[in-house]
Amino acid sequence: MKIIKYLFWFFWKTWFYLLILIVILLFSPLLIVSLSNQRWYKFFFVLARIWAIVIFYGIGFRKIVKSSQNFNQNESYMLVANHTSMMDIMLMLIMVKKNPFVFVGKKELAKMPIFGYFYKKACILVDRSSVKSRHETILRAQEKLNQGLSVCIFPEGGVPDDESVVLDSFKDGAFRLAIEFQIPIVPMTFVGLKKHFPFRFFAGKPGLIPVYVHEFISTKGLTQDDKPALKEKVRNVILEPLLK
Repeated sequence: MKIIKYLFWFFWKTWFYLLILIVILLFSPLLIVSLSNQRWYKFFFVLARIWAIVIFYGIGFRKIVKSSQNFNQNESYMLVANHTSMMDIMLMLIMVKKNPFVFVGKKELAKMPIFGYFYKKACILVDRSSVKSRHETILRAQEKLNQGLSVCIFPEGGVPDDESVVLDSFKDGAFRLAIEFQIPIVPMTFVGLKKHFPFRFFAGKPGLIPVYVHEFISTKGLTQDDKPALKEKVRNVILEPLLK
């Protein structure tokens, strides 16, 4: 029985990486063109969503969404969610249809072959150990928001090695930016991906993923002094469905 499980995991995870590679290679001419000019980012976002949909459904996942509020197409947001899996990126792209956004992510991922090239071009990269890098992140975020885009940050700052951690502590970045630019925060909870698609190669299974889009949290009138309370409030909102 164990051999069958390991064979399933091997072929399933191999198919996942192959699917990522196949779609990127097929789309690469369009991706390169769409990232060559900032004005064409929205076209890139459409391609990225198609890529995410193919990956998510192509390896056997489905979602059920419980939404407390709808997006305003003409508004920019700070998108935040728990982070336990590579599938979080695909799921975020699938969930946000009409509000193109950019990810803020760790610069280390830019070293990945092929994917790293597009990641570096499309995302705001940050080195959390560098004050200069964090300042540049604010400037780049402002640039994207001025273009009418939204921003997505996974506030845990990474995936804990300890899989027993339900929700790690939050970093300040998302909340500092949301307050700085007075944009609403959209908390989301992705339930079950820690079990269904963990970072371990020999683990996981296809299945139904519940997604909670919580009521948006306004930052109007808040200052950086309000950041700790805002961070804790958002974390509690995201945590609640994970404890059910």
